[in-house]
Amino acid sequence: MRTVVFDAPPAKATAHAWMPSSPCGAGCIESIDEVGTGRVLGRLLGVAGLLISFPMVNLVTPPSKRESVQRGYARTLLSCLGMELRIVDRRIDQNTRGAVGEGSTARAVYGEPGTGVMVVVGHIGWTDIVALAAVQPLGFVARADMVDWPVLGKLATLMRVIPIEREKLRALPGVVAQIGARLTAGDRIAVFPEGTTWCGRAYGSMRPALFQAAIDTATPVQPVRLRYLDQHGAQCTVPGFVGDDSFGSSARRVLRSRGMVAEIVLAEVQQPGSDRRDLARRCEAAVRGTELSRHGVRDATVWIEAGKTRVQDPTVASDAPEVRRPSRRLRPVLRGRGRKVESADSSA
Repeated sequence: MRTVVFDAPPAKATAHAWMPSSPCGAGCIESIDEVGTGRVLGRLLGVAGLLISFPMVNLVTPPSKRESVQRGYARTLLSCLGMELRIVDRRIDQNTRGAVGEGSTARAVYGEPGTGVMVVVGHIGWTDIVALAAVQPLGFVARADMVDWPVLGKLATLMRVIPIEREKLRALPGVVAQIGARLTAGDRIAVFPEGTTWCGRAYGSMRPALFQAAIDTATPVQPVRLRYLDQHGAQCTVPGFVGDDSFGSSARRVLRSRGMVAEIVLAEVQQPGSDRRDLARRCEAAVRGTELSRHGVRDATVWIEAGKTRVQDPTVASDAPEVRRPSRRLRPVLRGRGRKVESADSSA
């Protein structure tokens, strides 16, 4: 097990030692340029209008046109949050055997309608859902209490979110079965295999458990790299939903920010194979690519800096929970790792 070193204030402990935790906290969030109060109010009114009108519009829209309408609403909602959308397609074009590249819209989708695909992406915050849906409508595996959230709760219900209670490990096979059923039916389902939110500059390992649904159904997996950039093109941590963040404080921070860009990078599609650990590692490599830490090292001991937070990238040796008591040498480390769980996904 690797140590975690950080300067941010310690977060609250997780419910179980086997649950993933992130050291990211308030120290990771760096301010960027902000808009005035009038612009914030305008954005709020826009968000309210979209949320009020969407259920009715979606209901009266013919099924053949709903995907286009849903994508349009997601992109407009993203705009009301003060973000632009950038799609970079780095998949291989089978006709030219070359990368499609940035700015292409012909293939900038996760999969053809009626074709099941699992989308895997690192988890930063609640805006991830809006950004991913702006590329192409899809379902999500999300924390069970999300339906009770303001604003996003109604959307979660309409998007047929698959709920997961991360404290209940025994319920995990049922969640995997639900994902498999949806994939078999031709749905696109997004999962966040890190199991918790990170600030975006630091990140965790992709846990293997939910990849089993892709293996069981022989469904291809689309790795996605999601980043938020400020108006100067620098990576931005404002959308990070970490530490003791509440939805209200996070929403205020996002609505006040100026010029953010949600960048979606579509990496090469991975075939499921037969080993979920191998599939998880391949997807993680596809998402991270040749990215180097600020220390210029890319290996098992990579260090990642995030504002005032400096962490060592944790890697999970096994996808099963550890039931042994930690050694005395590791107990102080484990006591310092906990944080308030903000994720949508499983740790197993």
